Amino acid sequence: MRRAPEEKQRDPERTRARILDAAVAEFGAKGFAGARVSEIAARAGVNKQLISYYFGGKEGLYKELTGRWQGEESAFADRAASLAELVAGYVRANSAHRDLGKLMVWEGLTEGVPADPAFVEDVRRNVAELGRRGGQGEFPGEVDPGMLLVACFAMAAAGVSFPQLVQAATGLDPASAEFGERYAEQVALIVDRLRP
Repeated sequence: MRRAPEEKQRDPERTRARILDAAVAEFGAKGFAGARVSEIAARAGVNKQLISYYFGGKEGLYKELTGRWQGEESAFADRAASLAELVAGYVRANSAHRDLGKLMVWEGLTEGVPADPAFVEDVRRNVAELGRRGGQGEFPGEVDPGMLLVACFAMAAAGVSFPQLVQAATGLDPASAEFGERYAEQVALIVDRLRP
């Protein structure tokens, strides 16, 4: 049976999507260093040469995934929201996209890997934005915006970074929607209490 021309045109899009889904699971489970292109291809049900064809190899695929996270971020990181709502949005995103959240955790565990300059610039913009929020009274002036950013990221990633702690402390499955929502609400309450 022959496929319609429009179906053939969509195959590359579907193939790319399958590769990306397989890659996020593989990178999330093993980090960049531990992930294997052959395993990603097997998970996606494609020939591993397609990864080079579509993404230029393992590094290009990884960069595509970090770009995917940034695309997701624009959907939940409403800069007009209060700081408490913003951090709760990150908690929900980490809960909903655990493997993407694990990518950042793996990067942090991999010593000697220099930070991507675009990431550094983005973080510096976020610190400056936090400084502006502090100046407007969202948190006490003596709180360092850079240190606050680190603390907020750590809180937002706790369900991904410390699943055993979550399970022991709350009795909830850290991968469950119930934990994600309950924890997001609690983090919002904690961050909101920073207001002077």
